[in-house]
Amino acid sequence: MRRIAAIILLLCLLAGTAGGILIVEFCPDPYRPGDPDEYLVLEGEGSLDRFVVSDGKGGFRFPPGTWINGRLVIARNSLAFEQTHGYLPDFEIEKRTAAVPDVTSSGNLLMANQADALYLYHGATIVQQVAWPADVRPREGQVHYLEDGVWDPRPFFIGQSRFSSATFDDVTVTAFVAPDCAYDVFSAAVASAEREILVNVYEFTDPEMAADLIRARERGAAVTVLLEGGPVGGIPPEERAIAGILNRSGIVVLSMTTTDAAHAKYRYDHAKYVVIDARTVLIGSENFKPGGYPAPGLQGNRGWGACLDDPKLAAYFREVLLFDLSGGDIVPLEGTTADVRMPYAPAYTVEFTPCRAEGARVTPVLSPDTSALILRLIEGAGESIAIEQAYITNETTYELNPYLAAAIDASRRGVAVRVLLDACWFNIEDDADNDEMVDLINRIAAAEGLPLEARIVDLTANNLAKVHNKGVIVDGRAVLVSSINWNANSPAFNREAGVIIEHPDITAYFARVFADDWDAAAADGTVAEGPDRLKMVAAACILAALMGLYIYRRRRT
Repeated sequence: MRRIAAIILLLCLLAGTAGGILIVEFCPDPYRPGDPDEYLVLEGEGSLDRFVVSDGKGGFRFPPGTWINGRLVIARNSLAFEQTHGYLPDFEIEKRTAAVPDVTSSGNLLMANQADALYLYHGATIVQQVAWPADVRPREGQVHYLEDGVWDPRPFFIGQSRFSSATFDDVTVTAFVAPDCAYDVFSAAVASAEREILVNVYEFTDPEMAADLIRARERGAAVTVLLEGGPVGGIPPEERAIAGILNRSGIVVLSMTTTDAAHAKYRYDHAKYVVIDARTVLIGSENFKPGGYPAPGLQGNRGWGACLDDPKLAAYFREVLLFDLSGGDIVPLEGTTADVRMPYAPAYTVEFTPCRAEGARVTPVLSPDTSALILRLIEGAGESIAIEQAYITNETTYELNPYLAAAIDASRRGVAVRVLLDACWFNIEDDADNDEMVDLINRIAAAEGLPLEARIVDLTANNLAKVHNKGVIVDGRAVLVSSINWNANSPAFNREAGVIIEHPDITAYFARVFADDWDAAAADGTVAEGPDRLKMVAAACILAALMGLYIYRRRRT
């Protein structure tokens, strides 16, 4: 009996070893030409004797006596892998350096970029197989990973972070909105800095905000600014001038962009937040531009923001920002000596002052790491959802935006849903943008008899330049303040940042702002008539021609 029990135990151990060791990560199509840095990761515990990894054409086994206790990285070329990731793998397939042990290869295992498969054998038994494009969708630079038995729960690319969600209690929150009071909150937060200011913002063209940072630097605070190195339309001259002004004051200005050393971590670094003295986080929907943080009494964008005081929360965002500041894709931004002037802005009557509350519950939302939290927020609604966005775009012609789809599904179970979108010309002039989206939502509501309504904001009625917000309010209990646009790119491929705030006073504050914008909006989805841009351009051309003719005739005489 003892011999039978021992045999059964041995078989169980062998079965556990074979079943517990898996391929949990691989990258078949890195950015480097020829893909010398492709790799895979095994995870588990036990002996690797008799384990073979193959792609059906070539394969490898491990040196006799090799054990795994956690994760093992096997790279094709260890030196290329180190250049990409900053550390050496545990094993390599090609013999490049004595510092990394070699696997025993048979044939030539080269993971094809578009279509291939990996097989993990234990003896003659297939323990695991993963194929692409069947099991994962291949993309250049994408790292495919296994989590809770699911491949690629979200797109993950070389160099990106894997921060987990976290929630922080007893946070002091100062809520604010643009254009009413955003600049005052920003200026006061920066003025409080004593040691360190870390900034991550997509675009920075505001000289007054730059002056605030310079004053903090003159007081002795270390200031670092990270900007997107390739924004849509390119880096504007005003931003290069701001970079020059900051640099000359001793402030470090960096940009995230693809270089010879590394590919950019994200499609766009679109986040908009500041970490001050490792205790305060200022975060919102707006870029550091005059329209995003106008002086009180001047017109600007509708945007939402929050200033959050809590050391643990600040430590979380500081870690995120320091991670993004590292790597070969971070380079100094070359500035200029040009002057920057504040553009003209019409007068604006301030309606909303900041709202301060203590004891809030705050959950950071990062794209692409934890942007699924937005979906959970919407799916958890029981009574109401208020959505104010710059725009919403669907995934395909026949597939709704996933956040919008979740909101519509919520309305099907009786949740009252309101959607408010921007009316600026670039969001309504095409055949498939905000006005068509509002029409689509309202047609779904009418066809199904849903408590669902969408409107286009009336910018003239509320004296706003545009709606640049990316906010959601759920059940009067939670509000999302973020930089995350509702398109296919922002949640999955950009670096974005936001927070879900749970506090009745803060939620009520943003609900009042939303109601003000909603009540002034057009219920039928039409847009208030504004200046005819084509006529304005034509008039300008005629005026220029007349001026040219006048100058020509003067010279002739």
